[in-house]
Amino acid sequence: MDNTGYTPEEPIAAIATALVPAALGIIRVSGKSCRKLLSSIFSRPKALLAALPNSIVYGWIVDPSNGEKVDEVLVSVFCAPKSFTGEDMAEISCHGGVSVVTAIYALLLKHGFRSAERGEFTFRAYINGKTDLTRAEAVREIIDSKTAGSRSRAAGRLAGNLYDVIDSIKKSIVDTIADIEVEIEYPEDEETIADTFDPSKLKEAERRLSQLADSWTSEKIYQDGARVVLCGRTNAGKSSLFNSLLKEERAIVSNIEGTTRDFIESWVDFDGIPARLFDTAGLRDTEDVIEQRGVERTKDLSREADLILYMVDMSAGITDDDREFIKENSSKIPLILVLNKSDKLGGTDFSLETELESAVSSVVKISAKLGSQLDSLSSAVKSLLLKGAKTEREQAGLGSERQKNAVEQALLCVRHALSLSADYALDAVVQDLEDSLDFLGAVTGDVTPDDILGSIFSRFCVGK
Repeated sequence: MDNTGYTPEEPIAAIATALVPAALGIIRVSGKSCRKLLSSIFSRPKALLAALPNSIVYGWIVDPSNGEKVDEVLVSVFCAPKSFTGEDMAEISCHGGVSVVTAIYALLLKHGFRSAERGEFTFRAYINGKTDLTRAEAVREIIDSKTAGSRSRAAGRLAGNLYDVIDSIKKSIVDTIADIEVEIEYPEDEETIADTFDPSKLKEAERRLSQLADSWTSEKIYQDGARVVLCGRTNAGKSSLFNSLLKEERAIVSNIEGTTRDFIESWVDFDGIPARLFDTAGLRDTEDVIEQRGVERTKDLSREADLILYMVDMSAGITDDDREFIKENSSKIPLILVLNKSDKLGGTDFSLETELESAVSSVVKISAKLGSQLDSLSSAVKSLLLKGAKTEREQAGLGSERQKNAVEQALLCVRHALSLSADYALDAVVQDLEDSLDFLGAVTGDVTPDDILGSIFSRFCVGK
């Protein structure tokens, strides 16, 4: 979004709900004189203009050109500065028919409002001091979240936990700069870093910045999800497991070998981790040209996966083909050996050869048909996808690649300041710390170039 191409207070309007038949539709307006402009198409203009902040006014949207009533509505009134954008705002709640919503929106554009750009409402909230960039980006995260886990993490950032952490780190750095400035102004000896200030606050800032930088590994998985490929020989139960994880009949299940000839995919929640799960064609030698192509796609998808779920029918046992696939792929990609149809064996023990067990990342016994032990499978998937990532919620995590890059740069500056020897003047240390504050300011939006703002808000939907 080109944030220099319009006047921030200019009256804007946008449809804030999906254009599909629904019980309700919402159109938002914001900007200078927005209530006065809206009153020109409202059946009770005096009531609307006299409405108190945070109140609702009942009436009709009316086309002034012919007096035709468009729809019966409720108008929620918000006054500056106590509104989402920090400007005067109103939200029109109407019936959710597509023609109704678009007709009201067209009237607004005809009577003084401009169509809002993507993310312009949130952008105005930012420039009016109603939010910072960490909260603004969290709005988009919540909209895009695919699981309760990803939504919860985004909600924490929206509530301000990341901003509070950044602000606390900045205070430690500012206090250190103040201590050094005193030494520069009133030196007892030479102006060097040696024995001039207590570095404990700076070391604590370094520790917390390091934690933040490390948090992006797990936060990225929660946001973007992972590619999980479900593969194995024909009739191992892949499609049954696929349907069980989705809790719907998406894949065709039958006893006929080669039923699945191509992959299908869907988003799945593995204990809070979103994943694109691929159900693939069974691995076997076949004369069917189409099925051969499906088998090749299975192998291609496996090579591109973040995690492989390799299924084996416990009642049929493990074959040489199973062993070959597992040994070939498990050394490159995390692989969970899923032993299916445990219900058929009853209490019979199923022994797994030591060499094969050591080759895989994890072994889970399930019954895809009965849907048993799926929680154990989800836990194993989550554990492997987050392996090596810091997942403790002692403090907030980062919400975007942009934030991660800025925090890493701030961390480098702080570490450089701590590493300076007695040969360096205190001014050099101050410069490093001031640079770190600039990078942290870029995270929250205190210091942010226009092109960065445009990149952030242009990814929002219109009406947000």
